Amino acid sequence: MSRINRFEDIKAWQEARILKKMIYKIINKPNVKNNFSFCDQIQRATTSIMSNIAEGFESQSKLEFIKFLYYAKRSSAEVRSQLYEALDQSYTNDKEFNEIYNQVIYVSNLISKFITYLKTNKF
Repeated sequence: MSRINRFEDIKAWQEARILKKMIYKIINKPNVKNNFSFCDQIQRATTSIMSNIAEGFESQSKLEFIKFLYYAKRSSAEVRSQLYEALDQSYTNDKEFNEIYNQVIYVSNLISKFITYLKTNKF
């Protein structure tokens, strides 16, 4: 694993940023914009993934960092749940849903692998 000097170097954070862009494509659709609670909820959950990775990195404590990575992982589950609402409300189609869902799973898996790495390696 290459050296991580900033939270922006973390692959999970980079992929969460891509996920956020994908989510914005949904919430900026004309038929979705007026559902403020849905837009707010999925936006906050997606932002939480990126923010918790960044905040945990800056904590300068491995245990604290792991705790924040778990928060990010839980937020990814919330995004997945919200995606089903997007599908059920016809805010997205099957193709778009699957692309975004797969991205969320990818981010969640990266976070899990990073947690495992941090737990099993000395610093």
